[in-house]
Amino acid sequence: MNTQDPRNSILHSQVFGQTAPPVAVAVAPSAANDGSAAVLEKVTLAFLAEQRRARRWRIFFRLILLAFFLLFIFASFMGESRNKNCLTECTALVQLSGEISADKDASAERINSALKEAFASKNVRGVILEINSPGGSPVQAGQIYDEIKRLREEHQNIPLYAVVNEMAASGGYYVAAASDEIYVDKASLVGSIGVIMMNFGFTEAIQKLGIEQRTMTAGKNKAFMDPFSPINENQKEHVQKLLDSIHQQFITAVREGRGKRLHETPDMFSGLIWNGDEAVTLGLADGLGTVDSVARDIIGVDNVYDFTYRPDFSERLAKQLGASFAGELSTRLGIGVSKMK
Repeated sequence: MNTQDPRNSILHSQVFGQTAPPVAVAVAPSAANDGSAAVLEKVTLAFLAEQRRARRWRIFFRLILLAFFLLFIFASFMGESRNKNCLTECTALVQLSGEISADKDASAERINSALKEAFASKNVRGVILEINSPGGSPVQAGQIYDEIKRLREEHQNIPLYAVVNEMAASGGYYVAAASDEIYVDKASLVGSIGVIMMNFGFTEAIQKLGIEQRTMTAGKNKAFMDPFSPINENQKEHVQKLLDSIHQQFITAVREGRGKRLHETPDMFSGLIWNGDEAVTLGLADGLGTVDSVARDIIGVDNVYDFTYRPDFSERLAKQLGASFAGELSTRLGIGVSKMK
């Protein structure tokens, strides 16, 4: 017996001009057909969803590429030039601000690059290194010190003066000592001629908490200064020798830089700091002054031109776009980022 779909009966009647009363027919679709249709529907929906995601990604990457393209086009007209050169007679300014470190603005690479550009400019009559730093890496400070000495020797007709803003402490003063003269504000903080290595000990704490130390090494001193192990006197002595050696390098640099102007006291190299007035009395500085007063009264050219290295517009924007892109990518890929609050 054939079961006819009522929709087919109505269609047959309409096509051949027949009039037939509506017939109600109950049809029980097979379970297999229902299952196939459901699977097909799911596959189709998943395919469409994947197509939408792919389309959104294509649009996202195209927008990123367009942004970078427009960025560099705009920067070619509006960006700051790294090849600075004052067009008329000027005093060159290089600012050293913050911690002296390889990954900071006050890195030896950036400061030395700016100093070389300043000394190479044919219209520069003098260079001012404005310092506002609590110190930092002795290696980075030493590299800046050596470069200043080299540039002064190479360009003997161009003096370099250090002007201390808030402070020139530790590595900040190390750098200042390489200059021809040092000028400070009466309230500037100057000195801290010393070396420090910070460490903590948690041996009693982990014992109280029931924590077991399982550090493994090859080489008996590989884990020296481990905060979770009792301090080893031989290792402590070794570290102290290292610190004393670096401290002596610092002292030698200050003595060579300041020469007979330095009025040494028993605590001069103990790590203490002094205000600007006291620094002048001790010979750690030559007088009171600012960038403007040194340019005007010492160098004799009050036209100050800033040679300080600063990322140009394209570099800053590219960095921001890079961070945004990384964040979007990690979100799309489901990569979580931990944050401390």
